[in-house]
Amino acid sequence: MLLILRTIIVIIYSILICVFGSVWCLFSPRDPRHVATFGHLFGRLSTVFGLKVELRKPEGAENYGNAIYIANHQNNYDMVTAAKIVQPSTVTVGKKSLLWVPFFGPLYWLTGNLLIDRDDRAKARGTIGELVDQFNRKRISIWMFPEGTRSRGRGLLPFKTGAFHAAVAAGVPIIPIVVSNTHDKINLNRLKNGLVIVEMLPPVDVKAFESVSVRKLATHCRELMAAKLEELNAEVAEREKNGKSDRRAVRRTILHGCHTAWQ
Repeated sequence: MLLILRTIIVIIYSILICVFGSVWCLFSPRDPRHVATFGHLFGRLSTVFGLKVELRKPEGAENYGNAIYIANHQNNYDMVTAAKIVQPSTVTVGKKSLLWVPFFGPLYWLTGNLLIDRDDRAKARGTIGELVDQFNRKRISIWMFPEGTRSRGRGLLPFKTGAFHAAVAAGVPIIPIVVSNTHDKINLNRLKNGLVIVEMLPPVDVKAFESVSVRKLATHCRELMAAKLEELNAEVAEREKNGKSDRRAVRRTILHGCHTAWQ
């Protein structure tokens, strides 16, 4: 029953956001400020899924300039976890087929996100050039998933180098974002599905890697994110374990109090 109720709420909410959002964006189409606005609105669905999402940012993160944000890509729940930390004037890079997703596709394009054809290498390289041009023309940041696909419980996959080539070419920092594990964590028939931590790491200065290969920059960032992911998963497991122990203790205290009252 809970699964059906959640499904209905998510479908209705998503359609409303997409339809009214698309109309709203028609007044200022392709404005990158829209992405964070609607990303945060989708992030509110985390409550519907029974998730407590905790956000962590370095001090002064609101004042970062042009940058490329990279995040681990686990599954479709990234839409309600990672989306909550998207910074203003940040656009994402997605595959061109997203444009044809009913309701969502038009909103994705109108908010200013960039679409690439992953099957066409020449066009994909052209997109890197477009990213650099965007950085040169205005205050904008780019959000990319360097794994290139959803990991679906396989851990942090190898990184593709597109995001890192763009960062070096544009001379902007890389800012890693790590989301603790959500694979097999969410049961739609369960009321509460626990804690998810989304942490933004300090910027990585790409200038320090100008004399080495872009692959080494990608490897460095992946190592930072892998270590942080392991750390966050351990923290979530510990906190959820302690939370369950505390709830059991509270229940035992209540039951004991009721038993004493009846005596």
